[in-house]
Amino acid sequence: MADISHPPMEQLQDLEYCIDSNPPWAETILLAFQNYILMLGTSVMIPTLLVPLMGGTDGDKARVIQTLLFVAGINTLLQALFGTRLPAVVGASYAYVIPILYIINDSSLQRITEPHVRFIHTMRAIQGALIVASSIQIILGYSQVWGLFSRFFSPLGMAPVVGLVGFGMFQRGFPALGNCVEIGIPMLLLIIGLSQYLKHVRPLRDLPIFERFPVLISVSIIWVYAIILTAGGAYRNSPYITQHSCRTDKADLISTAPWFKFPYPLQWGPPSFSAGHSFAMMSAVLVSMVESTGAYKAASRLAIATPPPAYVLSRGIGWQGIGVMLDGLFGTLTGSTVSVENVGLLGLTRVGSRRVVQISAGFMIFFSILG
Repeated sequence: MADISHPPMEQLQDLEYCIDSNPPWAETILLAFQNYILMLGTSVMIPTLLVPLMGGTDGDKARVIQTLLFVAGINTLLQALFGTRLPAVVGASYAYVIPILYIINDSSLQRITEPHVRFIHTMRAIQGALIVASSIQIILGYSQVWGLFSRFFSPLGMAPVVGLVGFGMFQRGFPALGNCVEIGIPMLLLIIGLSQYLKHVRPLRDLPIFERFPVLISVSIIWVYAIILTAGGAYRNSPYITQHSCRTDKADLISTAPWFKFPYPLQWGPPSFSAGHSFAMMSAVLVSMVESTGAYKAASRLAIATPPPAYVLSRGIGWQGIGVMLDGLFGTLTGSTVSVENVGLLGLTRVGSRRVVQISAGFMIFFSILG
């Protein structure tokens, strides 16, 4: 313990709940559901982008999202119980999109004319690449080699990494906002207003409800607003793209999802393996490891935990490698990483409780089974 330069209570004084202290149960469940809602955006956005390029239908997209949520819940529990044991949500990673697009555009797959058959074969190729690439992460993690590398990761280097990962999401999020500005702009202004300007307002006794649940409140209000616009016929004569982006009944995800579906390994068939695909995926794994290391350090600070030592970071990376292998076995379409947006939510809500993240993982598993 002598090498710890920052005692726990000196790291971030304004947090109300640290890693081992828990809010009341009702508040814990709402915070966990808010974490689930936040990571749901990434889980929906990546399959929405990639599945149509693979030849998949809306039903295929719904199954991929269910599988992605299910495995994300398992990976989050594994990380919270056996990995770094930090309150970090493990979810889909954008770092894998580029190598996945490379696999999708492979000439041997593009020659398949029947769309659903092409979707299945592309998914199997992605599964094989993820399984092979995960071995690099597992080896670097459990051999403690990554822990040796992490000694050179200073806060001065990690802060830009985490910041750039977060800013990189604007490239994908803002175009979606621009597709329906009458819903996107109010959502953006509402969440900023609640979390930054009304955070000290306490309408319910001593509970800072606007600071604690800004995402949950904003999503609920804007969703009702969008339903009113849809039911009122605001988009009745609008172009198809506008209706698809703004209406609440055009995504076809709920209508095409089965009532009950238990994701299982190799549900898309046996994976196929290619050296070129595997090497492309390994580059994404290395990027994801650096991203996750920065997120672990940020999560430890925001949860008022001691800075994670090298062996803890190595263990976390090792378990994350197992998570990527599970992604490949189940067929989640993309690999896993620590969700930077959920780490930011720790600082936004001033709650760093591990129990919140564990219950959030339960929500992921539950809602992935009940489509």
